[in-house]
Amino acid sequence: MNLPNSLTIGRIAATPAITALIMNPPWQYRFSAWVLFVVAAVTDYYDGKLARSRNLVTKTGKLLDPIADKALLIATLVPIYWLTRDVGLLLHAPQDVQWAAGIVGPVSLGQHARYPFVTPFGLVPTPLWVVAVIIGRELFMTLLRQHAVRRGVVISAIGPAKLKTTFQNIWVGTAFFWFFASSAAAQNKWTSQAWVAFAHFNGIVGTIAMVTALLLTVYSLWIYLRRYGGLLFSANQNKEL
Repeated sequence: MNLPNSLTIGRIAATPAITALIMNPPWQYRFSAWVLFVVAAVTDYYDGKLARSRNLVTKTGKLLDPIADKALLIATLVPIYWLTRDVGLLLHAPQDVQWAAGIVGPVSLGQHARYPFVTPFGLVPTPLWVVAVIIGRELFMTLLRQHAVRRGVVISAIGPAKLKTTFQNIWVGTAFFWFFASSAAAQNKWTSQAWVAFAHFNGIVGTIAMVTALLLTVYSLWIYLRRYGGLLFSANQNKEL
């Protein structure tokens, strides 16, 4: 077992812990989930780079890496949707919101707390359809790549897809950061203007990252379909593109 494969297996092992920790209300648990996600995102970048630079690419690594990526994506996006649901996109201005514990942080919805991004323009949750589009695209591309390999074609990652992953990680990172920071704010009753300004900054960054990741998801899928969609209907080929 080489180092890149060990890092990949570590990401897979950490995925259930990330989900379990982020779903626990105490901010310390959510802080741990954020740290684990950051480590997983960094190792996702470096294990592939390490494998290529040191000629450590293996069949096991090629099999496990996509599994680790998809598992981490689902394990983070589903909790993000769940913890921000029922708010309504840009439905409330910040001054009209009933904040949990009276602090700019979790939104009180009856007996439940929600954690949408807070911006100067309103609250921004993660809509279910956004999660469905992003996860659906990843699952479709996995199937397309497997089908292409059977026809002798290797579908390599393209620039917009790599950029999509970067913005996706920024979005998830800011959302997880907000979950633990706003939970800590409610517990410790942070009321300073600096905290409110930071909450707005984090919300703007997270919202822009979410929208950009969604646009790049659709755009990169369109490029892949334009280049390789014919493989779904064409005869066997033996070439690498």
